[in-house]
Amino acid sequence: MNFDDLKNEWNAKNPEESYISGDMLKIKQARTPVDKIRAKMKHEFFYQLFFLLFMAFIPYIFGFSALINRVFLMSYSITCGFTAYYFFKFYIFYKNSYDLSMDTRKNILWFYYEMKVNIELYKALTYIVAFISVCFLTAFVFIEKASVFSRILNKLSSVYILLNCFVTILIIGAITELWAWFYYGKYLKEVKKVIDQLDYE
Repeated sequence: MNFDDLKNEWNAKNPEESYISGDMLKIKQARTPVDKIRAKMKHEFFYQLFFLLFMAFIPYIFGFSALINRVFLMSYSITCGFTAYYFFKFYIFYKNSYDLSMDTRKNILWFYYEMKVNIELYKALTYIVAFISVCFLTAFVFIEKASVFSRILNKLSSVYILLNCFVTILIIGAITELWAWFYYGKYLKEVKKVIDQLDYE
């Protein structure tokens, strides 16, 4: 067989082998936001780990009294417990996302819906940690600054205090939702677009 025959045979086979369907291109397109989400999950783990380690030194930085120190340790241990559960769930999801080939629509769907569940878990953890922090600050004020706090309370109406609590909860909720969207949501939306395109076709 001469060179021309080899060339003709190669040209005859090449179109079939190099053909990539539109669905495959879309599935490959979904990999980019999936990879970005995975990278952000990895960064998030280290950020939160650093924050937890930093929190352990707060009593020494602010010089808490023995009583407040006990209250802080209770709050800190509860926060660590909830965060450990979150880390475990997120790690399992992160690890399983690498076990998949991500070359099929089914795998992309699995990733999309599991990530949505994990984002809700992430938001729930944020609300829990915020609530624990508010409880600790309240205990701190009642124990350490009781006289100052009682004078302030006497000057404020109950309606004003309730409104402030309500607004604080709204602000915490808005920040949590925006952060979850900024950090994960926009990339998850890109994955959803690919899924919708595949469903449409």
